[in-house]
Amino acid sequence: MATPPFTSKIIADTGISFGDEGKGRLIYEIISELQEATGRPDPVAVVLKVNGGANSGHTVDGLKLNLLPAGVVTQWVPHLGIGAGVVADPRKFLWEALPLESMGYTVIDRLAIDERAMVSDLTHRLLDLAFEYYRSNILGEPPRGSTGRGISPSFQDETGQWQIYYAAFRGSKDAFREKVSQKCDRACRTIQHLCRVPAEAWEGMFDDLTAAEIRANEESIASGIFPTEEFDFASFKGAEPFSLNTDRLVDVYWEAGRRLVSQVVDLRELILGALEEGKYVLGEFGQSYWLDKRQGFSPNVTASHSVTPEIFNSAGIPVQPVHSMGVAKAYDTKVGTHLFLTQFPEGHPLGTLLKKLEFGTSTGRQRMVGWFDAVEKGDALRYGGFQDLAINKLDALNHRGDWKGKLKICVAYRDKAGNRVDHLPRDEAFRAQLSPVYREYPGWTEDISTIRNFGGLPLEAQVYVAAMVKAIMDVAYDRVFPSIPFNLRYIGIGPDPDQIIRDVPETHDLIGLLTRSG
Repeated sequence: MATPPFTSKIIADTGISFGDEGKGRLIYEIISELQEATGRPDPVAVVLKVNGGANSGHTVDGLKLNLLPAGVVTQWVPHLGIGAGVVADPRKFLWEALPLESMGYTVIDRLAIDERAMVSDLTHRLLDLAFEYYRSNILGEPPRGSTGRGISPSFQDETGQWQIYYAAFRGSKDAFREKVSQKCDRACRTIQHLCRVPAEAWEGMFDDLTAAEIRANEESIASGIFPTEEFDFASFKGAEPFSLNTDRLVDVYWEAGRRLVSQVVDLRELILGALEEGKYVLGEFGQSYWLDKRQGFSPNVTASHSVTPEIFNSAGIPVQPVHSMGVAKAYDTKVGTHLFLTQFPEGHPLGTLLKKLEFGTSTGRQRMVGWFDAVEKGDALRYGGFQDLAINKLDALNHRGDWKGKLKICVAYRDKAGNRVDHLPRDEAFRAQLSPVYREYPGWTEDISTIRNFGGLPLEAQVYVAAMVKAIMDVAYDRVFPSIPFNLRYIGIGPDPDQIIRDVPETHDLIGLLTRSG
């Protein structure tokens, strides 16, 4: 069965849940498919990180990435783009790139950092921790579940007009020093007086950041790429509480930025040139539709836009046709303090197994796990739109150990009065009162991780896939299906690049399979 061609030279790789869907691994697959379809060894010019910062984690071919786009694993792709919609700590680029270069990957020379990408630094990370303290200890509210990477405060600089762009590293150190000094003063005053952080908690912030980065970079430290002192945030403390060693902070960040300055470009021109040459541009999104700061549920959202139209604003090019791929898992996960209507009860045998697989790439936090919520995905299609769907981790659902039950798909909700709710309410208080409506499907015993074609899957797995697709369509289209619905392009059945099924029947045939199976 022929896979439908991509409909645009711009392809957006977007999540349609609450993050952690496995978007990064799809970049490799899309690139491979484009090579086959075009007959060209180099059809892709740019893999573009569209939004967010080091708070989004991707695991690609065994590599754990945060700030770098997943195109890093494909050596012939000439440009690893960092869009204007990204906030980036220059030290984090080096912390991530240099270990990869020691493994033989070319990274820094392929970076194309837009001159309007914003510089994130230590002050943003301190503010991130301080606002969490204020929320929990002063206001008595639940924490947001922030990664502590300083992303929200970085984007607050944009709305407050305090931003420092990567173009600043082309200028003078004195001009950079002036802006950073002002930033340090604002951050310290905010932490002390607005967030009301006590002195002992101020000291603890530096310890927490140091411990987190040593843990995240322990392999690089062990291999001698970086000394432990590289991640000592206490070296930036001032002589008094609520003060910073501004001179050291300026020196360290200026040095890191200058190491990258030759990679700072006008990304708009690079991307327009690539499209004019007939090359493809792949947009890799951090987070997902329901974590978008406008479409999601504040305060448990990211600080950037994580929906398809942001690709044009981040790249700085005109709006034009884009081929959007929505990515989900065959079950659901959430991390932090999200409301999770389909979460497994504690001790559920499948939930216990899945928890062993589910830890955040950026923070290492244990993810919550639950049943596939088709209402979330259906509304992401209805309001966000995508031409293709990819479903990962189908292999994780097979019967094993104590798990031998039926699989569930949430197809709607019920309110307290028993009324059916077919779409995801935007009112979080109302959503918290809902309970899921499930349909059940038989499971399977076979290990499907070695299967490479749809027909080789157990019938129960085929039916479950078809049921997920139909449930999404029922929500998105109010059960009146269009003549050309979205296409299920990929099914992931393991983490390795070759563990994927591409010969999925077209959507109407999948629905027919579900009907025939009863």
